[in-house]
Amino acid sequence: MPLYEYVILNDDGSEGSTFEVLQRIADTPLKKHPETGQRVRRIMSPPSVKKQYSGGPIKGDTSNKNLERLGFTKYQKSKTGTYEKILGDGPDIVKRGQQSE
Repeated sequence: MPLYEYVILNDDGSEGSTFEVLQRIADTPLKKHPETGQRVRRIMSPPSVKKQYSGGPIKGDTSNKNLERLGFTKYQKSKTGTYEKILGDGPDIVKRGQQSE
């Protein structure tokens, strides 16, 4: 379940302190503070994603030599839209929609 951040809306229209609530995505946003009954508004905050899952640089040896040693087949898309084999086993050319046997 996501952790949502809310801001308390003061009587004069200014924003007060913030607090967090663990809610399901399908839950309706709160209109009032669960303890004090003050008006609140849900605010957008950036997601907290651990760096290892954030799509950073690939770690490890992904050189052609190492990929072939590990048994991978590598294809590269050509200008004609087909995929041509660079290394490994498998057909020399793969066309879009072609199924392997």
